Amino acid sequence: MTDSRRALLLGRRDDSSALLVALERDFAAMLTASEASNADDEHDPEGATIAFERAQLDASIADLRRQIGQIDAALVRIDEGSFGLCTVCGMPIPGARLEVRPEATTCVNHAPG
Repeated sequence: MTDSRRALLLGRRDDSSALLVALERDFAAMLTASEASNADDEHDPEGATIAFERAQLDASIADLRRQIGQIDAALVRIDEGSFGLCTVCGMPIPGARLEVRPEATTCVNHAPG
């Protein structure tokens, strides 16, 4: 069972890492482009500002880094033998919850609201 969970987690980590690399590349390109431009995007009636797009991309990057950290922590729990146990009550996390969120650290009763 933990072998399949490890494989699922590693697959998710690979996917998240690839997306993170792409978004970081896009973010760097956006910064470079904005440094070379003197556009006044604060008054552009055509849509979102460059600053808004940059903040949105930065938030996506931060979220991916958080996800990768959670996946890494789940892999450590597999190695330690504590994977699938609620960190609050110590009871097993239901398999259905781990299917959806294999990085989950709590049972449904103790999941953050």
